[in-house]
Formats: sequence, structure tokens, C-alpha cells
Amino acid sequence: MARTQGSHSHVTGPRIRQAALRLFARHGYAAVSMRQIASEVGLQAGALYNYTPDKQALLLSLMTGHLEDLLARSARAEGTGPAEARLEAFVRFHIAYHLDRPDEVFIAYMELRNLEPDHFAQVEALRRRYEDRLEAILAAGRDEGVFDVPDTKIATLAVIAMLTGVTTWYRPAGRLSADAVAGLYWDMVRKTVAA
Repeated sequence: MARTQGSHSHVTGPRIRQAALRLFARHGYAAVSMRQIASEVGLQAGALYNYTPDKQALLLSLMTGHLEDLLARSARAEGTGPAEARLEAFVRFHIAYHLDRPDEVFIAYMELRNLEPDHFAQVEALRRRYEDRLEAILAAGRDEGVFDVPDTKIATLAVIAMLTGVTTWYRPAGRLSADAVAGLYWDMVRKTVAA
């Protein structure tokens, strides 16, 4: 099938991803059709298949793209040094990163149920790599005697759930800035794991 006149893969591909992201976040994956995505981008429905094999591949691409970017940026933000400083960097990074991407976060958590089993395994492996970074920080802090965390895996999951929850209620025009929220969350996390 020929590409729609005037479309360019380096422009149209990202536009398709952004349209799918918006529509999946607004209506849910199951309620969105490829025809709706095409209409949002100004393409004929059949033209989408020049950019993605199907809707499932598009969902997987959105999720893995989000998680791969998260992993790359968090590696740069984590730094080195004592566990407490690394944990603070992790908390502040996580809040800032996720507040800037509420649609990606919503899809990464709420649409897991719509992934085919092999796609779920791919996404779960990426999520586990991110969780492993936090768990390593918590284990290091326990070894340094600054954290009291009997089960680092449970603590990891609890901290990530608490941090990610900020995207459900935070509003940029609200009474607290993103930096102030990150500071409050850091204080809560520090107290939660402190020895």
C-alpha cells in the first residue's frame, strides 16, 4: 500500500504514536480502533499498517519506549555515593519524570492487562530492571546501617507505588510546585526506610 501523499515516516510515525498515546490514555486501549488513530493523524486507516503491524504492536511500542527511556534517564540521574543520597536522587527523579508523562504512566500501569503474554513478559522485564535499581539502593542502605528494610523487594514495590501515585492527583496549577511535592515525598520515603 502506498504511503499517503505528503506523509514522511520520520514525521508520521511519531504522530501516530502520540495520537495512540492520547487516545489510549483518554478512552482505554480496548475502546480505541485503528480507524480512530488514523483519523486523529489524518491518514486512511490502511496507511497505519505502513508504520505498525497492528494495535497490539503499537501498545507494546508505547510501553517499551516509555520504560526504556525511564531506564536510560534514571541511570544518568542516580549517581554514586552513599545510599541515602542515591535514594533521594531516585525519588526526585521518579517524581519529576512521571509528572511530565501522565499519559505514558497511565498506559504503562493500566493497560498491562491488554498485553499478549509474550508482550507482557517484555514489559515486565523492563519494569523489573527499574525496580532492581531501587532495590539495590535499599539493600546498600541496609548494609550501611542507614535503612531498616527487612524485605527490600516489598519496600521497593511500596515506594514505587507511593511515588507513582502522584500522577493521579498532582496538577501543575495546584498549591504545590513539582519541586515542593518531590521534597515532601523524599521526606516521607526517607522516614519510611530510616533505621
